[in-house]
Amino acid sequence: MFSKDQHKPEDSTGQGPLAGCRVVELGSTVAGPFCARLLADFGADVIKVEQKEGDAVRAMGKRKNGRSLYGASIFRNKRIVSIDLRKEKGRELVRALCEQADIVVENFRPGTLERWGLGYENLSANNPRLILVRISGYGQDGPYSQRPGYGVVCEAVSGIREITGDPDRPPARVAVSMTDYITGLYAAFGATLAVVDRQRTGRGQVIDAALYEAAFSFMEPHIPAFQQLGHVARRAGAKLPNHTPNSLYKTSDDRYIQITAGSQSVFKRLVELMGKPELLADPRFATPTARSRHEGEIDALVNEWTQSLPLKELECVLEEAAVPASRIYDMTDIFADPHYRARQMLIEPRDPVLGPVAMANVVPRLSQNPGEVRWAGREKGQDTEAVLSQELGLSVSEIRQLAAADVIYGVGLSEPHSAEDSAHA
Repeated sequence: MFSKDQHKPEDSTGQGPLAGCRVVELGSTVAGPFCARLLADFGADVIKVEQKEGDAVRAMGKRKNGRSLYGASIFRNKRIVSIDLRKEKGRELVRALCEQADIVVENFRPGTLERWGLGYENLSANNPRLILVRISGYGQDGPYSQRPGYGVVCEAVSGIREITGDPDRPPARVAVSMTDYITGLYAAFGATLAVVDRQRTGRGQVIDAALYEAAFSFMEPHIPAFQQLGHVARRAGAKLPNHTPNSLYKTSDDRYIQITAGSQSVFKRLVELMGKPELLADPRFATPTARSRHEGEIDALVNEWTQSLPLKELECVLEEAAVPASRIYDMTDIFADPHYRARQMLIEPRDPVLGPVAMANVVPRLSQNPGEVRWAGREKGQDTEAVLSQELGLSVSEIRQLAAADVIYGVGLSEPHSAEDSAHA
C-alpha cells in the first residue's frame, strides 16, 4: 500500500493501520496540523515543515516554561523540521521531501503552492501516487477562493454561527477552533479514502477540503427545512428544536443538568420518575410531535421537578431510570471522572521540559491495530538535521551551509560546527 523503499527511523514509525505511510505537513495553525496529527496517531510518519518563526499554534493557548501546551498535543507523533519556503533552496528541499511522500497536507491560500512551483502537477510528475490534501477557507475555486479563510469566519458563512447561542443575544462561538477541527477531520477522512482508491488505480489525487463547506455539512436538518418549508433556523439556546424535552434544567442547589428525553420511550420513563404519568395522556405531550409544539410548557414542568432536587441526587435517580442526563462537565470534573480514567482517555506522554503532559488519547479505538501517542509535540526545528540527513542524504557540511544561509533552522544548527563535524563532511 505504501512505499517501503525509504528509510524510516525507528522512532518515526507507528504500529497503526497507516504504518509505512509518509506524510509531509505544510499546514499551519489548526486545520492542517490536526489533519496530519490524526494520520500520525494511526501510525503515519509525519514530517511537519515549519517556518523559522514557528507555527501560529505555538502562540495560542497556555504556555509553561516557554513551551506551548497546545503544541504538545497537536504536534504529537510528528518529526518537526524548519525550512524557509519563501526561499528557492527551501522549496527545493520541500519538493524533495514531497516526492518521497504518500500524502502532503497543506492549508495555504489557493494558488500559493503553484506560485512556489509546488502545485500538484509539479509534485506528482515524479510521484504519481501522491495524495495532496488541500485545506482552505472557501475551496480551491469559486468567487471566494482568494478570501483569507479562518475557521470562525467560515463558520459564520456556513450558517452554524447563526444557530449557536441564546436567541436574545448575538451568535456565540464554541471556545475552541471547532470548524478547523471539523475540516481537519474531513480532510483526514478524504486522505484515507484516497489511499484506498490508490490501491485500485495506482494513482493519487487531490482532496479539496473547505472550511465553510465542512461546517455547512453540519447544518443537515435545516437545509431541506428551508428549501421545502421556507423555515430559517435560528438560535435556540440550550434546547434542541423539535426534540423535547431536551435542554438544561435548574436544580435545587442552583446548578444545571442536561436531560434528553425526546423519544417516546425515554419520555415515558421521565414522567414516571417525575410522578406525572398522566402527562402521557395529555394531548399536548402524548407524542414527540405534540411536545415540539408545546416545548415551553413541557420544559416548565420538567424544570419545576428538577428544582426540587440537588444535582447529585438528580443524576442518580435519572441514571437509575435510564434517562440520559448529566451535569455540564468542566476540566475538574473530567480529570476526576472514573469513566475517563477507566477508558484511559487522558494520557500523559513525557515532554523533556514539562514532564508528563496531559492530552486526549487517540480516537476512535481500533481492536486490531489501534493508534498510539508515541511522543509529545516537539520544538520547532528539533528534527531538521536528522530528517535532511536521513531522508535527503545531505551531508553535515551541506546542512550547516543551509543553516548559515537561513534556509533551515534547527536545534544546534546555529552553533559553529566542530572539527568532528568537518571530518564527517
